[in-house]
Amino acid sequence: MAGGKKKEVKKETGLGLSFKKEENFGEWYSEVCVNGEMIEYYDISGCYILRPWAMSIWEIMQVFFDAEIKKMKIKNCYFPLFVSSSVLEKEKDHIEGFAPEVAWVTKSGKSDLEIPIAIRPTSETVMYPYFSKWIRGHRDLPLKLNQWCNVVRWEFSNPTPFIRSREFLWQEGHTAFATKQEADEEVLQILELYRRIYEEFLAIPIIKGKKSEMEKFAGGLYTTSVEAFIPNTGRGVQGATSHCLGQNFAKMFEINFENEKGEKGMAWQNSWAYSTRTIGVMVMVHGDDKGLVLPPKVSSVQVIVVPVPFKDANTQGIFDACAATVDTLCEAGIRAEADYRDNYSPGWKYSHWEMKGVPLRIEIGPKDLANNQVRAVRRDNAAKVDISCDNLVEKVKDMLDDIQKSMFDAAKQKRDACIQVAKTWDEFKEALSQRKMILAPWCDEEVLHALLLESRQKSGPTGAGVTRLSGLGAIFLLNFQIV
Repeated sequence: MAGGKKKEVKKETGLGLSFKKEENFGEWYSEVCVNGEMIEYYDISGCYILRPWAMSIWEIMQVFFDAEIKKMKIKNCYFPLFVSSSVLEKEKDHIEGFAPEVAWVTKSGKSDLEIPIAIRPTSETVMYPYFSKWIRGHRDLPLKLNQWCNVVRWEFSNPTPFIRSREFLWQEGHTAFATKQEADEEVLQILELYRRIYEEFLAIPIIKGKKSEMEKFAGGLYTTSVEAFIPNTGRGVQGATSHCLGQNFAKMFEINFENEKGEKGMAWQNSWAYSTRTIGVMVMVHGDDKGLVLPPKVSSVQVIVVPVPFKDANTQGIFDACAATVDTLCEAGIRAEADYRDNYSPGWKYSHWEMKGVPLRIEIGPKDLANNQVRAVRRDNAAKVDISCDNLVEKVKDMLDDIQKSMFDAAKQKRDACIQVAKTWDEFKEALSQRKMILAPWCDEEVLHALLLESRQKSGPTGAGVTRLSGLGAIFLLNFQIV
């Protein structure tokens, strides 16, 4: 070999996590997000770079959701990032709910702006002045718009990748109808789409429900949401929200129309959104001490093929077999890649792709080449199986389907094991101290809500949510009524 020395092969992985999920969840989560190449920290606190490994997950969910809302005749649009203070402050309850999080532009170069401009924390007040302009008669309804965009909420406490950041990506739908019935129906249709994103794509069990009066969207009529639960912390996570705004914003922004009889009416409105928080919930629920564990439906690489050449082995033959395997899988619609890097050992590659959470690893060595087979290793449970190349596609598809189902089933089993029924106040406090998901009689009284919050603060934060199930209410995290 010209130059004398053979290329050094790295054998030490250096990929292990410093923290364990059960022992230090917060540090483990941050480390997994970085080492799994999901995010990189930015030089402004609370802001994160979303790397391609995370963006690909967002794009897969986006493709699904965008197609579904288009079936509902919802159209995409884009409104500006900036909103004037006079418009933002028009709906009093709304701005009070968001005031601490609003970021303001106060300078242009070195000059102070005469009137500060807000950066949208959400787009109700950005969009609704134009709803008023575009809606005149009943034929202009329904008006159903969605935008894929970023929003800024200047969070100051405990920024967390994906979960709590100062800027994040989301979709936000804004619709207007002639009747409350139409609005009510859409609220639940969208909520069902959010359930499908979590359960069918991210393999995360959720509970659909209605928020309490204290926790509903500021300025809205009622709020529904999907709520996930993180067993390791006893915390609930609001996964996505679908709000019925009623006619409050229509009154503020004069969104009126003339019906078929020539009578004046006010529009009924909804808004609904899910964000990149979905990705963080997925990491928290499925990740382990080796790194990410990605559900096959959202992993940009579903199968990674690793050549395992030994000394004096037919290296080129193994590489050719890897290339043929990738081609066969890709032609069948499976997202597959091979790792041919020759400066890393097979063991290093195993650890690397386990850290990134790829659902299935295929290894091809001299024995596999001789036997016309491959070895498949699952990320979720480390199970290994040899597969004949003759029925490779069928077996891999079956394995990916099984991984997706097994991940959901395992997450649901862990979640359900945390549910505890409480019929007395003492039982409630005890369950809360044990970080359980509590099923208890539903009550939406403000005094009780304050008492629950006080208990939560004493026991440590556990999230939010309360539910009604077959006539029996449930405190699922604190403020949420099952629908």
